[in-house]
Amino acid sequence: MAKRDYYEILNIAKGASPEEIKKAYRKMAITYHPDKNPDNPEAEEKFKEAAEAYEVLSNPEKRQRYDQFGHQGVNGGSYSGGGMNMEDIFSQFGDIFGGSGFESFFGGGGGSRRTKKGTNLRVKLKLTLKELANGVEKKIKVKRHMIADGVTFKTCSSCHGSGQVKKVVNTMLGQMVSASTCPSCSGSGQIVDKKPHEADAKGLIIREEIIPINIPGGVGDNMQLSLSGKGNEIPGGIPGDLLIVIEEIPDEVLIRDGVNVVYDLYVSFVDVALGSSLEVPTIDGKVKIKLDPGTQSGKILRLKGKGIKELNGYGKGDQLIHVNVWTPKQLNKEEREMLESLRDSENFHPNPGKSEKSIFDKVKEFF
Repeated sequence: MAKRDYYEILNIAKGASPEEIKKAYRKMAITYHPDKNPDNPEAEEKFKEAAEAYEVLSNPEKRQRYDQFGHQGVNGGSYSGGGMNMEDIFSQFGDIFGGSGFESFFGGGGGSRRTKKGTNLRVKLKLTLKELANGVEKKIKVKRHMIADGVTFKTCSSCHGSGQVKKVVNTMLGQMVSASTCPSCSGSGQIVDKKPHEADAKGLIIREEIIPINIPGGVGDNMQLSLSGKGNEIPGGIPGDLLIVIEEIPDEVLIRDGVNVVYDLYVSFVDVALGSSLEVPTIDGKVKIKLDPGTQSGKILRLKGKGIKELNGYGKGDQLIHVNVWTPKQLNKEEREMLESLRDSENFHPNPGKSEKSIFDKVKEFF
């Protein structure tokens, strides 16, 4: 089943402000919270759907990609592909409900304690024009914090596993209870019981891992992809994400222009006057093209489907070939005499007809 539009899910306009997005998500989350709708799969699904929409629209970079490319532009996000996890949702977005008050609103208490999340990792991935155009599978070598083998944990004695310590203050209005992150376990509710000597105080080691990633065709320079759960691990929590920033390696002869590829073809006057068959480079290798006799300098030839794959998966762009007639800078005596003999030939005098397009027309047609 096709995904619903994120703006439609939160019932907001496309130009909604960050505050309006936050307010709309809070309203949806309270309405469909699992504690308020026990044993109601439909409510739980709407709760997850709202969380996914907020996760994208509350992030300016992801929102821009979503507005431009739709759901395909934000694939690989925190919740795409791998399914939704209720603890992930509370961990990611619980702060917009004002801390533990959200759980207590429904009587959830400590049972709904939000899970902490490890830090994200960011890497740059250089790709060629061909890899950007068609998509590619890459393997990335990453050093990340992981829980060491053999580490065991026990419940934190300071917070008794809640991850929070509470302080009661007597006031003239009665007792006021405030909660803060437990300093002993940093909010995880657990402390290290046993660990190997190479692990740090939190039971973590730095381990190198090779992670495969599928890059979709159509991604561009500075675009960011995300692999959920491939960042740093954290005791008693969920791993962070791996953020992959795309960096385009400039091609020597081809220039990217959106989903199209542009190539400047330089030919001699003889080639365009008599016609010629030439080879030109494309993303997928060389192809032969035909220049008709009388081809004018500035003509744009189009190779259908030889451009960049569209990010949403539908179709490909074209390759545009700009024909440039090369004028020799120096002539020998024989060449000069041959051309001088043609100078007064009426056939060599410029005589553009109505069918010949001006540079203005060509630019207008191109765009």
